[in-house]
Amino acid sequence: MALDIVPARLGAHLALPKGGRFKVINTHGTQVIDMWAFDARDPMRYMSMSHTHSFLRRLYPRPGEAFVTWERHPILTVIEDASSGDHDTSYPCCDEHRYRLEGVVGFHDSCANNLKVELAKCGIAMPVPTPQPFNLWMNVKVRDDARIDFMKPTSKPGDYMILEANMDAIVVMSACPYDLGTIPVNGAPPRDVHFEVL
Repeated sequence: MALDIVPARLGAHLALPKGGRFKVINTHGTQVIDMWAFDARDPMRYMSMSHTHSFLRRLYPRPGEAFVTWERHPILTVIEDASSGDHDTSYPCCDEHRYRLEGVVGFHDSCANNLKVELAKCGIAMPVPTPQPFNLWMNVKVRDDARIDFMKPTSKPGDYMILEANMDAIVVMSACPYDLGTIPVNGAPPRDVHFEVL
């Protein structure tokens, strides 16, 4: 089956039936993907990072474990993680407010805007506030003094993750467009990634 693309700086979405699987591939290495999942029957029920923390008692699922909605229903299960395993569930996605604080004037691509665009294609209004994403391949470390640090991504070309839907779901992915240079989020200028429905 041909691979689909999440274009650099932009988003993509897919609809998965319960039990459907997809594979996300870090084509060039180091590129971060912000990912969200929504209950296809009621998109206001969506994947929640804080509730996943509570449900699993860890920062993100290992293979065989699931992300959950804010009602604590499993929505996406990690089947395989063929990467360094460095991911993040602590940071919100980049948005116009963050860029404004960093001195950006005018429009700048953001994961929040990409989510809004992709949901609109599905006829879904953007939740407020923006749900916190699963930051696939973002390398964030919590230090002993509780400070959170961005580190350069450790993902390599061809690294991938396979996930399975626990319910009929809409999954949105954004190839993170952060490029201000103050934080090594993507380790390089934003690039494409690919995905495949299995």
